[in-house]
Amino acid sequence: MSGPKTNPPKDASGSRLSDQPSLLPCLLLRRGQVCLPSPDGPLVAHTPSGQTYDPFDVVDQLARDHPIIYVVDLDGIERGQPQLDYLQELTREATIWADAGVRNADQAIDVLVAGVSRVILSSATLVGPREVRRAWRLSTDIVFELDLGPSGLRLKGEWPVASPREVASLVREVGVTDLVLSPREIDVDWSLVRDVATAGPVWVDGSFSLNERGRLAESGASGGIFHLDGILGREEKPLASAPPPPRTRSAR
Repeated sequence: MSGPKTNPPKDASGSRLSDQPSLLPCLLLRRGQVCLPSPDGPLVAHTPSGQTYDPFDVVDQLARDHPIIYVVDLDGIERGQPQLDYLQELTREATIWADAGVRNADQAIDVLVAGVSRVILSSATLVGPREVRRAWRLSTDIVFELDLGPSGLRLKGEWPVASPREVASLVREVGVTDLVLSPREIDVDWSLVRDVATAGPVWVDGSFSLNERGRLAESGASGGIFHLDGILGREEKPLASAPPPPRTRSAR
């Protein structure tokens, strides 16, 4: 990998991932239904025939080509109600990193107990650095997200520092190694990626294709997180009704 030397990330078994930047597919879930991003926010994805996608089938498909799937639990983020049943079932299909909108260390452990390999602690939802320290004492299976918007880094609660670089340094002083940089409605700041990558693995949220791995490598990033627009059908509709409960493997 070109650029600054970083610590190669590990998968759930502790094995080193390739030095080539990895691409992690991002599965958006709301009330058990697969969503795609849109200018109006995430909307339920439909096939050309009008059917919704089965999240288990989508994970089965993604797991054939990707060792890790990045799941964003919109119920946890938007309503503080993580879909733990779905997460538990999905972890039987693939290795999952999950952003379930955890507010504190106890919620982070609940998500890990559901079976995910890594839980995401986001600057936009976690209530301050104290909870980072508490969560780290309970488990080291943690990734920290820097949620970046037009007005800068989105921070929940009270933090002694405010810039992305300072928060990244503070979090890594606790012990967390892997960070996710998530630009919202702004372009990727590749100089920021490069700076943060000098101290450890960094994953860049966004929409990436195979031919863009070079940009990730040049910045020293460990990989990119991409959405499923190019894999699933692009027809999107608002959520109309509650979906059935998650299937178990015995019902499959």
